[in-house]
Amino acid sequence: MTDSDVSTQHLTSPQPSPQLSPEKLAELAKQIHIWASEYGFQQCGIVDPDLKEDAARLQAWLEKQYHGEMNYLAANADKRRDPYSLVPGSCRIISVRMDYTPPAFSSLKILNSPEKAYIARYTLGRDYHKMMRKRLTQLGKRIEEAAGEMGYRAFVDSAPVMERPIAQQAGLGWTGKHTLILNRHAGSWFFLGELFIDLPLPTDLPEKKTHCGSCTACLDICPTNAFTGPYELDATRCISYLTIEKKGSIPEELRSLMGNRIFGCDDCQLVCPWNRFAKHTAETDFHPRHQLDDISLVDLFNWDEATFLKRTEGSAIRRTGYEGWLRNIAIALGNSGGGNDIITTLEAKRPICSEMVIEHIDWAINQLKAGQTRLSPIQFK
Repeated sequence: MTDSDVSTQHLTSPQPSPQLSPEKLAELAKQIHIWASEYGFQQCGIVDPDLKEDAARLQAWLEKQYHGEMNYLAANADKRRDPYSLVPGSCRIISVRMDYTPPAFSSLKILNSPEKAYIARYTLGRDYHKMMRKRLTQLGKRIEEAAGEMGYRAFVDSAPVMERPIAQQAGLGWTGKHTLILNRHAGSWFFLGELFIDLPLPTDLPEKKTHCGSCTACLDICPTNAFTGPYELDATRCISYLTIEKKGSIPEELRSLMGNRIFGCDDCQLVCPWNRFAKHTAETDFHPRHQLDDISLVDLFNWDEATFLKRTEGSAIRRTGYEGWLRNIAIALGNSGGGNDIITTLEAKRPICSEMVIEHIDWAINQLKAGQTRLSPIQFK
């Protein structure tokens, strides 16, 4: 989701709030943690962030062109550095996290099955953005009922908000070497969201320590070697970027490295030792739909556009579009090591596809005819 989606957010214009004593604000902050749990968030933290250093690191990353076609990351630098400018009058951010790992799902099994499609865990169910934004807005209303008229606004990956540094400063976790937020009790399988408010609440302690030690499992496992080193990702080589954000042709030298991953990639999280502590989600919205957790590449490749649109309704998968969907699956089929039946399936689709998709179909057919395949399964230590 890009920064342009900011206009869809709920907004209550900031109004002067009744004077609350420090004692009442402290009691309200305690209640907010309880209420956040009642709305399905596993943790929340209240923060008055200082993002100048994080904004400088982002600018240095952008200058290396590691963001590829994600031009929205280079926009609104002032708002990323000063988040309160997004909601004038706000003075605190409530950062929340919500677990999303579905139960009874074996990522390793699918990654080791070349005929199957691997779809990132976070997108097997319904899109999380609207649901979390609604819950955050409900939390804002609950706070307003207790504190009196106030201003608040919810964001879930929908504006130029530096959500990971904010989460770290709010005490939700530390930044792992794979650049994701890690929590000692929950790993990294969770979504983040923010509620901007105009109450000067007491803040929570930040997570200042990192607990990755000398471990480099996440860096070593990356199929496309997208990490330039600890804490830095070249997104233009990342499978999540290639299968979701990248438009047009995927660089040929990366295709054989993508294996059967057709939408996103979880490898760096799957091998992280801290994810042994991850909890399954209690949200049925995040449970897999349409058997996307265990489905063949051929079945998905045979979807026409109407079927794609119907079965991805309310899903983040829509982001790649039908052309990107076919492109990604064609690559995976080329990596499957399948026989003549797969070649026939690819050839049958060719006449109705765009030139861009045909390019990837032809690459896949050539791979299969040459007997070249590279599935990159994860090996747990």
